[in-house]
Amino acid sequence: MAMQKSETILRELFDLAGIQVNGKNPWDIQVHDQRLYDRVLQEVHLGLGEAYMDGWWDCEALDEFVTRALKADLDVKVRGNWKILFHVVKSRFWNMQAPSRAFEIGERHYDLGNDLYRAMLDKRLNYTCGYWKNATTLDEAQEAKLELVCKKIGLKAGMRVLELGCGWGSFAKYAAEKYDAYVLGVTVSREQVSLGMELCQGLPVELRLQDYRDVEGKYDAVISIGIMEHVGYKNYRTYMQVVDRCLKDDGIAFIHTIAGNESTSSSDAWTDKYIFPNSMLPSIAQLGAAMEGIFVMEDWHNIGPHYDKTLMAWYANFEKAWPSLNRKYDERFRRMWRYYLLGSAGGFRSRNLQLWQIVMTRSGTPQPDCRFS
Repeated sequence: MAMQKSETILRELFDLAGIQVNGKNPWDIQVHDQRLYDRVLQEVHLGLGEAYMDGWWDCEALDEFVTRALKADLDVKVRGNWKILFHVVKSRFWNMQAPSRAFEIGERHYDLGNDLYRAMLDKRLNYTCGYWKNATTLDEAQEAKLELVCKKIGLKAGMRVLELGCGWGSFAKYAAEKYDAYVLGVTVSREQVSLGMELCQGLPVELRLQDYRDVEGKYDAVISIGIMEHVGYKNYRTYMQVVDRCLKDDGIAFIHTIAGNESTSSSDAWTDKYIFPNSMLPSIAQLGAAMEGIFVMEDWHNIGPHYDKTLMAWYANFEKAWPSLNRKYDERFRRMWRYYLLGSAGGFRSRNLQLWQIVMTRSGTPQPDCRFS
């Protein structure tokens, strides 16, 4: 009886988004296990994602299912249980991005295997949003993104750049090759340092396994392309202080980050458990408060819709490479990764998620003569 009530409630919620259970549209879900209804009502995002990983339901167009669900605000209409509440409370009382936890994201996500990322990403291994304004392929979109970053910081030959969260050195390699710049990059992933230094061999590039809070020195530009999602709201001010400490008086700072429309103190429970542990998305208010009194905001550019296309390109590459990847990764991992990539695409398509590029200078510094778009 209770399960029937759960099914009725969930069907009514899905109807609000134009989604049918066992319907014929590509965004409709196909339910294979009736326990799904109780699980989703009890555990919301975590239950829905885990049930998909367990094969309890399928959807032909998972990205469009998520898009429709988010546009209809179904996530806020479903009541969570104690597991969700505990996750939120834990994030508020503990600093989930403290230095003692800094390397967990590297070990659990970025060190999964360079084979996976080489198969999924572009040839330069950019694991961040591409810029598709004049691009038709993933490689072109990522080159355009790197060029856009260089233009926004006014990169010139001989400049010293600090990159907080350097990945496999895609920006560092591009900046050194195209602009003859020196780049120091730090990351919490051993695999990224190992492969990145190999790819940047012979260039004025140094990649270190180091927490961003421990960097010293003075640089013409301090940038981050995809680290702010791992900083955490308790540490946004610390991040700005690190940038301020490492930036020359007339220097320029740059942030490229996924972001949310509202301030929050916790992350999505499923994403935290399976994809990006101890991570969360900043809001305008949170970043604005963090930079207040330290930096002048010169430009705030939203290229969120470009991430939808980037994620769909990653998904296509992942599926194409699966016949070779499945020797190392099992079917449950495949479903987890599919849910992650397509669910994220739906987040950007629904405009629930944004991608900001922010340029900052110090008070008293002349406005930089840079191209911002």
